[in-house]
Amino acid sequence: MLRAVPKRWLILVAVMLAFMPIVIDMTILHIAVPSLTQALGATSTEILWIIDIYPLLMAGLLVPMGTLADRVGNRRILLAGLGVFGVASTLAAFAPTPTLLIAARILLALGGSMIMPCVLGIIRRTFEDERERAMALGLWGTVGAAGAAVGPLIGGALLEHFWWGSVFLINVPVMAVVIPVAFALLPRVEETTPGKWAIGQALILIAGIISVVYALKAGVGGTQPLPVALLVLLVGLALLTLFTRQQLRSAEPMLDLSLFGRPVLLAGLIMAVVAIGALAGVELTLAMELQYVLDKSPLEAGIFMIPIMAAAAVGGPLAGYLSNRFGLRGVASLSLLVSAGALGFVAFADLHEPGVSVPVVLAVLGLALSIGLTASSIAIMGAVEASKGGAAGALEATAYELGTGLGITFFGVFMSSVYGHTIALPAELAAALAQRAARSIGDSYLVAAELPAEQGSAVIAAAKAAFSSTHSILLCTAAVVVGVLAVVVFRLFKGQRARAKRSLGTL
Repeated sequence: MLRAVPKRWLILVAVMLAFMPIVIDMTILHIAVPSLTQALGATSTEILWIIDIYPLLMAGLLVPMGTLADRVGNRRILLAGLGVFGVASTLAAFAPTPTLLIAARILLALGGSMIMPCVLGIIRRTFEDERERAMALGLWGTVGAAGAAVGPLIGGALLEHFWWGSVFLINVPVMAVVIPVAFALLPRVEETTPGKWAIGQALILIAGIISVVYALKAGVGGTQPLPVALLVLLVGLALLTLFTRQQLRSAEPMLDLSLFGRPVLLAGLIMAVVAIGALAGVELTLAMELQYVLDKSPLEAGIFMIPIMAAAAVGGPLAGYLSNRFGLRGVASLSLLVSAGALGFVAFADLHEPGVSVPVVLAVLGLALSIGLTASSIAIMGAVEASKGGAAGALEATAYELGTGLGITFFGVFMSSVYGHTIALPAELAAALAQRAARSIGDSYLVAAELPAEQGSAVIAAAKAAFSSTHSILLCTAAVVVGVLAVVVFRLFKGQRARAKRSLGTL
């Protein structure tokens, strides 16, 4: 017999408010990339680290922080995380160099990793009824999409009138509102997991994940010699193997590895990684295309991208309704197929004259990806019992952060590679300057600023033409990946509704 938690919808409001600043911070920076590059003189490698050190580091911290929350209580960790996030935002806003900004983003990742697992864990423990939980996760997805929608718009408005650090400083007043609301609404008495928090296991897991991710970044990006990248990868894999053995032997493991044996949960995690990675990469690509190639201001670029996230805000509750009515398998697979089609359309669309078709297709893309991501959340949280909600929440949050980080990394690396092979620079340009300009469109603009007006204009014209071609190739690749994912999800979700009903019947 299911027992409804009193004030559960007010509790949902509290955790959604806590979640919103994290999402805003994920997207607000995309629109600021050109301003950051020019103001700090950051290289393309530094810009990539500034953007993705946050999600990549969070990927290593989420599971340990989720288990810590299970030990000492979600409320305490959530409130502490909000405080850390506010302080880190202030430090990031006034960072004078790319290195110090990267350091502040590391602290932001610590705060975010304390918040994310608590949000999903609280939702899973609060909503036992499957249908109510689907709607609650749908509303949670709406807040995530709304935060992502306002992120570029707020960022564009701020950059129109203030310096780049304002995109971080905006988090401070948000925290000033969110912390007291969460303090007042979240239940003070919680059921916690007995036992000690295994800090040694946590450090091994963090070091293992970060090593593997760094090796992938360095190897694919060519920032380190291949032997060095392979060595770091082997160290990371060895640490993760050691962590796995510890979990299998431990009476109180930090992470229940049997969760990965549940096909629906596994499919949800794969879906989350690929879909959020594609969305993050597409947003970054469009933001750069709009500002560098179409010469739009940050605010104009933010407004142009509103259809994606505005439609995504509707996708959350719609996913909850559709999955309850038609089943999760069909909803998840179809949403991914529609997303792939929309990506293919945008790849070849004329953004100079978008007309009505481009905003409409961007809205379809945002709606479909939002439905898909919410469906993955429903699958993950529905595949575990309430007592393991914190672990499942940490895994889902890890999938989102890892997907975002890897998406930005691979899009950035792929973008740099294709751009370098596509750009046709003026023959009279000095070899050293040509090599530098071919790294990225941001570097091309920096080189052009150092040249005489006529030669600089020629470099910028070549950069715009190369980036337009690069943008088409990137989005086509993303469309193929998402389309393949739709088939994979359809197979792994087989029999999902029947399993969910049997699981619900045992409660």
